[in-house]
Amino acid sequence: MKQFLYIILFAGQLIQAQTNNSHVVYFETGQYIVPGIETNRLVLFIQGLKDIEIERISIYGFTDDRGSDNYNLKLSLNRANAIKKIFSKFGVDDNLISNVDGKGEVLLRVVSSENLSIIRGLNRKVEINVEYLQQENEVVGKKKEATQLFSEDIAVGDKITLDNILFETGFSVIEKKSINILENLAAALLTRKDIYFSIQGHVCCTENKRDAIDKKTGKRNLSMARAKFIYDYLIKKGIKRSRMKYIGLKNKYPLGGDTKFDRRVEIKITYISKKN
Repeated sequence: MKQFLYIILFAGQLIQAQTNNSHVVYFETGQYIVPGIETNRLVLFIQGLKDIEIERISIYGFTDDRGSDNYNLKLSLNRANAIKKIFSKFGVDDNLISNVDGKGEVLLRVVSSENLSIIRGLNRKVEINVEYLQQENEVVGKKKEATQLFSEDIAVGDKITLDNILFETGFSVIEKKSINILENLAAALLTRKDIYFSIQGHVCCTENKRDAIDKKTGKRNLSMARAKFIYDYLIKKGIKRSRMKYIGLKNKYPLGGDTKFDRRVEIKITYISKKN
């Protein structure tokens, strides 16, 4: 089994697009100590990054389907932290490592029982994504004021991605730098009382597009919890409940690129009443 597994691993280590690179480390059952051969592969990967300007590194741990949710969540985080320690040991600046998170188990999808051990072996892993620093060549347009978030020609079905409302990894609480953006959103919605909408929550970095675990509650409903956080905030700011609803869309719609933008909410326009 191991020979088959490592053939797959080396094939997957080919150079990818110039904007990022990725690597996968595999573990033994129930363990977070990195196996020797996996350590050697990881060190080679790290050494290959020494002449590259890195913007950020994300490290996500996973487990197979055996064990409880709480056990697997802790084990997956321990695996991610074990990889971070190796990066630090070989001189990678901790400030470049923006995400270290445990995602728990990968759901088992088996065609035949003879493949069971192989599939579980591939699910006991840590995924590493390295994003390269890019030069900004494009001109950035002016940011809209709160009252400009919803233009006059906005229509039912339009979706507004709130790029700068970002959540803490594994939680339904927004980052401090996102508070002002959320306040602007509330101000815009108070101005446009004719707009009805749904708040759609998203998560990043889970297998099979499933939801992530909310680290505060231990429930696998993080995308909905994030949408409800925005919903509750808007109620406190005076937005009527009848104008909005919230929904969790799990990891069904990743944006691609920086995974922090997948920890997001979007506003979808569901109805616009006629103005008097």
